[in-house]
Amino acid sequence: MPARRAAIEPAQLRSACESARARNERLVALWGSDETARSGGFALHLALAGRSGLAWLTVALAREHPRYPGIADIFPSANRMQRAAYDLVGIHAQDSPDHRKWLRHRAWPGGSFPLRKDFDLASRFPASDDRYPYVKVEGEGVHEIPVGPVHAGTIEPGHFRFSIVGEKILRLEERLGYKHKGIEKRFESMTLADGARLAGRISGDSTVAFAWAYAMAAEGASSTQPPRRALVLRAILLEIERIANHLGDLGYLGNDVALAFGFYQFWRLKEDLLRLCAELFGHRYLMDFVVPGGVARDLSSRGAERLLERLASIQTEVASLRSIYDEHAGAQDRFIMTGQVTPELADRLGLCGMAGRASGIGRDLRVDYPVPPYEQLDVRIATQTRGDVAARAAVRFDEFAESLRLIRALVARLEPGEIKVPLATAAGGRCGIGWTEGWRGDVLVALETADGGRIHRLHPHDPSWQNWPLLERAVMGNIVPDFPLINKSFNLSYSGHDL
Repeated sequence: MPARRAAIEPAQLRSACESARARNERLVALWGSDETARSGGFALHLALAGRSGLAWLTVALAREHPRYPGIADIFPSANRMQRAAYDLVGIHAQDSPDHRKWLRHRAWPGGSFPLRKDFDLASRFPASDDRYPYVKVEGEGVHEIPVGPVHAGTIEPGHFRFSIVGEKILRLEERLGYKHKGIEKRFESMTLADGARLAGRISGDSTVAFAWAYAMAAEGASSTQPPRRALVLRAILLEIERIANHLGDLGYLGNDVALAFGFYQFWRLKEDLLRLCAELFGHRYLMDFVVPGGVARDLSSRGAERLLERLASIQTEVASLRSIYDEHAGAQDRFIMTGQVTPELADRLGLCGMAGRASGIGRDLRVDYPVPPYEQLDVRIATQTRGDVAARAAVRFDEFAESLRLIRALVARLEPGEIKVPLATAAGGRCGIGWTEGWRGDVLVALETADGGRIHRLHPHDPSWQNWPLLERAVMGNIVPDFPLINKSFNLSYSGHDL
């Protein structure tokens, strides 16, 4: 994915962002980097998406007291990204109303920044105080309900603090970052070829999306062109990943409204698909298939036939299950007008991906900025406008059907040929960017190389960064028992967010 790259001064940052916002461009990602090893100071990076594609802006910051004008009032989704950039790199957003730590918690003390080049990976710190200043809601009859960070299910940790009156939710405040894994730091010790395996494990339910974005970035930095057959195989797996996650979430949505039948049936179908993935592609969740330069293994003609046969069988059952969901009075009573995000709010706060399309935001990288082979597929965007649980379920059903159509078209385009070429050597100071439409939304990987084919800085960005704040708004005015349903209708990533 080519991106226009430009360097601007800190004083130009706000005007550049205001102009971008006026053009209806959106903030995709914001991150920092340490450039002191290159005789510089520090840097702030932004990825902005507009009509002509992606713009990568770099703002050079001073070595001492690196700071820049905050932009969260222009792009609200920048708030948590700015806080994370300070926790990791120590670059400071001036005039921002929110400087609370986001990722650090008790893991390392203030004044230590793990993404600085002089940070010692062997460092061990005693647990520090963690007095996070949650926003207080006061008034007669207002109570707080703390939920998490440890949950009853086998899910990753996240804290949700509800302010309620009776059962009505007045406010929700989230806190994530309890499982900081040091992924970005780990990349800095790897070569371009070695990084592919880690990229596929940033978020386990989006392994194809992240691995493809990483491969795209590495191939761009090294001027490597993967074979056409490999690109078609990547797209087939990306659509399989979308289908598998939609099947699982539709089952969970049934479970959260006491429709256990739906849960069992959708998860049976998902399990059938995962087992076939293990057989055809070597891994249930498709890990280590997409690699820089192509793909790791081929799909035989018989394997393609079996895949289409299984998907056709699943499609028939899903059509029946959709009728059951649509006609089930209890499910629809819980779905309709629950957890609503209006199109106006979604646009203002930057809701993206599947959840954005359920709120009338008709964006999809497969249509807006198609990379091969999507430029030949005429992808149909599934959208709704009501922005509630019912709309998010409907988008999942529609995207499931569209992914099936795309896989059939892709299999028909599987011409004989190579599936992998060697990754060319990349000199230090090269950059590449990858941008894919994962099942949850757009996934971005920005890469800069160091000498010896190694990674200087790599920033992976999950769409959950944009969408977690919208969950806080979606639950307002709903009742506490509806929170699990609303939360699952978004199904945002803890892992992809907490790097």
